[in-house]
Amino acid sequence: MQTPHIAAPQGALPHAQWLLDATPSGFEPLTLSLCFAAAVLLSFVLKLWLAGRQVRHVVQHRAAVPEAFAHKVPLAAHQKAADYTVAKHRVGLWHLMWDTGLLLGWTLLGGLHLLNQAVLELVPHWGPMAYQLTLLGGFALLSGLLDLPWSLYQTFVVEERFGFNRSTLKLFVMDSLKGLLVGALLGLPLAALVLWLMASAGGLWWLWAWGVWMGFNVLMLVLYPTLIAPLFNRFEPLSDTALQARVQALMQRCGFAARGLFVMDGSRRSAHGNAYFTGMGSAKRVVFFDTLLQRLNAEEVEAVLAHELGHFKRRHVTQRLVLGCLMSLAGFALLGWLSQQMSFYLGLGVRPALGAPNDALALLLFVLALPPFTFLLTPLMAHWSRKHEFEADAFACAHASGADLSQALLKLHEDNAGTLTPDPLFARFYYSHPPASERLGAIALLSARPAR
Repeated sequence: MQTPHIAAPQGALPHAQWLLDATPSGFEPLTLSLCFAAAVLLSFVLKLWLAGRQVRHVVQHRAAVPEAFAHKVPLAAHQKAADYTVAKHRVGLWHLMWDTGLLLGWTLLGGLHLLNQAVLELVPHWGPMAYQLTLLGGFALLSGLLDLPWSLYQTFVVEERFGFNRSTLKLFVMDSLKGLLVGALLGLPLAALVLWLMASAGGLWWLWAWGVWMGFNVLMLVLYPTLIAPLFNRFEPLSDTALQARVQALMQRCGFAARGLFVMDGSRRSAHGNAYFTGMGSAKRVVFFDTLLQRLNAEEVEAVLAHELGHFKRRHVTQRLVLGCLMSLAGFALLGWLSQQMSFYLGLGVRPALGAPNDALALLLFVLALPPFTFLLTPLMAHWSRKHEFEADAFACAHASGADLSQALLKLHEDNAGTLTPDPLFARFYYSHPPASERLGAIALLSARPAR
């Protein structure tokens, strides 16, 4: 495919000059179009096949509780988990088709190009930065609106049907509006800084932008627990003095310090239970869902917390941060090269503008195009995550009770309607946590070992 000649309008921006005489460098637009279409098709077919395997496997094993859980999990709970899993996957299949169609619509079919042209006509005199931020904001708003029906259906139909939803339409709307406001207040200044670097920092802009991105992520680790999360949920100090003493004793044994122990009103939105650590440095805090505390006894809560502590003590959090740093660095470096290739734009359905900067277009195209190419990394990341879960379980067994951890996991599995019979291949590809049978089996072996 030959690059079409694009005449420069009068007053073209200086930093767009590279487009005037640009020819495809390194690859042709048609080559990228075909590679992208192939990647989208491959990921779509693979997702479809894996989801079909999961649904069939769960349905085939719905009639009876697996032998390992026969005396621990009621048949009704097992069948509810199976039905919930199947319902989510069937909705997910339609959602997958919708998302795949949107991805092709935004890219190869020219949707992003049309949006860009509309923004250029709407804000012709606002200046380069205002135009680009409007493009980014408009794309984010349209994407959110296009995904809104699926969020509503998942919350008020699927979750409602199985008794998990406790949100109201008013609360859902308020959460969405708050999320939009927070996203704008945080995202627009960050985007403006990255766009300024792309235009002003020379050929190594991507290295500076990566540094800004990493600084932003570190800042969020500090600000999220104290400023952002309280906008959506209430956090109250743990009032159960006996549980508080048990938790503090556990953290002291493990050499872990947190700023506070908090209970979150997760029951306002969902019946699902959880516990987590958040923040870094002096801002670290332990958060329990109120639904978790209602379901588990003190010994089981201690075991779950010991598991979470295991992630910190085994440096899983640090490892994931380092991996995230390296992957984002590679991503910014790749974007730095692609953003200077005419073929990158043309191959993904966008004719770059000569009278305006194209940095926002490059960001959007990169975010849209990258996932299909990186999808095959999913099983590697899932395997790594499952390895961390086994290590955290081993830490919990060494510092709390393995029997209590097993009992807590069974309760959480039942309360969250997690299937006990996933398709093995689906689990290997996607599961960030080991299937219940493998996980509880490993805990039983650890608990049976004599103490040293």
